[in-house]
Amino acid sequence: MTDVNTDETSYSGASKNSATPDWLRYLTRGLAGMLTLAAVAQAADLPSRLGYSYYTEQFLAVVLGLSLALVFLLRRIKSGAVGRPSVPDLLLAAIGLFVSLYVAWDYPSLLNSAMMLPWHALAAGGLLFLLVLEGLRRTVGMTLVVVVLVITGYGLIGHLVPGVLQTREVAAPRLAVYLAFDPNGLFGITLSVAATVVVAFILFGQILLRSGGADFFNDIALATMGRRRGGAAKISIVASGLFGSISGVVVSNIVATGVVTIRLMINAGFRRTTAAAVEAVASTGGQIAPPVMGAVAFLMADILQKPYSEIVIAAIVPALLYYVSLYVQADLQAAKHDIRPVEGEEIPPVGRVMSRGWVFALPFTAIVAALFWFNQRAETAALWGGGAALLIGLLMGYGSTRMSVADLWEAAVESGQSIIDIVMISAAAGFIIGVLNVTGLGFAVTFALVDLGQGSLLLLLLIAAAVCLVLGMGMPTVGVYLLLAVLIAPSLIETGVEPIAAHLFIFYLGMMSMVTPPIGIGAFFAASIAKAPPMATSFEAMRFGWTAYIVPFLFVFSPALLLIGDPLEIVLAVVTAILGVYAISSAFVGWLHGPVGPLRRALIGGAGVALLLPPDMLEGAALWINGAGMVCLAVLWLSGRSRATDTQLMAAGVKN
Repeated sequence: MTDVNTDETSYSGASKNSATPDWLRYLTRGLAGMLTLAAVAQAADLPSRLGYSYYTEQFLAVVLGLSLALVFLLRRIKSGAVGRPSVPDLLLAAIGLFVSLYVAWDYPSLLNSAMMLPWHALAAGGLLFLLVLEGLRRTVGMTLVVVVLVITGYGLIGHLVPGVLQTREVAAPRLAVYLAFDPNGLFGITLSVAATVVVAFILFGQILLRSGGADFFNDIALATMGRRRGGAAKISIVASGLFGSISGVVVSNIVATGVVTIRLMINAGFRRTTAAAVEAVASTGGQIAPPVMGAVAFLMADILQKPYSEIVIAAIVPALLYYVSLYVQADLQAAKHDIRPVEGEEIPPVGRVMSRGWVFALPFTAIVAALFWFNQRAETAALWGGGAALLIGLLMGYGSTRMSVADLWEAAVESGQSIIDIVMISAAAGFIIGVLNVTGLGFAVTFALVDLGQGSLLLLLLIAAAVCLVLGMGMPTVGVYLLLAVLIAPSLIETGVEPIAAHLFIFYLGMMSMVTPPIGIGAFFAASIAKAPPMATSFEAMRFGWTAYIVPFLFVFSPALLLIGDPLEIVLAVVTAILGVYAISSAFVGWLHGPVGPLRRALIGGAGVALLLPPDMLEGAALWINGAGMVCLAVLWLSGRSRATDTQLMAAGVKN
């Protein structure tokens, strides 16, 4: 992981370094705050309301310039290096900001004269391409840089390749200008979504958490789960799921909640690797939890041109299965190792927590009202939610936590610093989209994959899953989704896969790269907090999050798991899936009313696999397989309970 930046969420750590000069801290904070304010103004249509008209691309050029300057000021040329920027860093920051602002100022002229390839357009386009690649390298490492270079290089020579992957011939100067200035290139949909929707929701999350939302989430998780068996792990699951859905950034979630929950789990008796794995998987899963889904639900709705409500409804059951699996495994681990609930004096009463924190439902109500009743755009709805959270923080807060006007500026700065990874990835995705469009490579790749899928959809899904996991390594979830929505989803849709299923498939598999070896950034961060071995934590996190690797394949073949189709089929699919998740989780832990040996463990796992198969698959035969699995699980469950009861009676008799 030497090439990968492990600080996914914020660069504030660099600015807080004691060796950082004041001028650099003020400059970077000012640039980050300006980036957020520009995004807020765009989301609120403020310039238009004041009578100013401009191209959206001009706004995106400003965002790109501010992001490039921040990357070069806060990230050193040598990956992982810290300290004040060198002269080359300062020079690159100045060039990135200047060229982007020049493009923003002169964009109408550049766009109109682009076909004539003037020297200033070529220079600006070439510089932006190189600057974005260097910024990308400093933020997420070389993997995505190589992907962009390979696709761009293929776009230049693809007309020489025979067969289905042959492309149109495009000269290098025309490609450079097209990528830089065409609305289908750098300043296209991916950068637009990042600079509006994602920034707005990150700001909403920052305001909500600073207003006392983070304390409320922790307290409600502690109050509802603390008295249960293995309560410390269940607190982590609930708190991290709530926090992760809002924050949209896995590492930020792990750092914010893990410093408390991991300590609780270790003190309760969980192994360090288990505590870190539970926190990493629970935090990662927050991205798939409706209604916010770390802002991806809004991106998906925008890309698919479908109502936001359809995306959220489709995501309910897969998210439910994910967290049912986590909860069951945590519960059975606690039973297996005799891990007790959290000490009573540490648990606040539910009534007291709700009486102080019920107001935190209002920001979410504001978002829903803006989306469904007032038909506002996603970024505008996020501003409504942020405004409600701001009022709560300023007027009420939670417990001893109150917001001040200074906190609002801090939220803007933190949001601006948090977005620059995603801006670099979105800009790279814009380059890829541009190459795919102008050369016809996108059609060629889709045709090739569709042809492969006609022979075996399962093989196509396995290839797509591998690509998702590899491309997602070390990248923020939103950036992963944007990239995969461009490269992989179209081919799945062309083979006949339901569009929502295709996009959720790439989202789930891309998301799980955060805990999957060899570069499971989320698992590694949690391991560092728990002082656990990183690779062991990553493998254990894979076990805890196993549903995210399996369920996407199931809902591609059976949209009933996405609540699409006949109501009876949907009910059967959901019920059998929940039972299947319970059984497989029990087999992983090796506990069902007591320890189970290898044979019973295999039978429980087999029953789970049979139940997990959606009833509408295999032309009705799956329903009989479900029935056999249910009978097998019922027999094993009852026999295990009977044996556990006999053991308890014998123990009681010996005691008496």
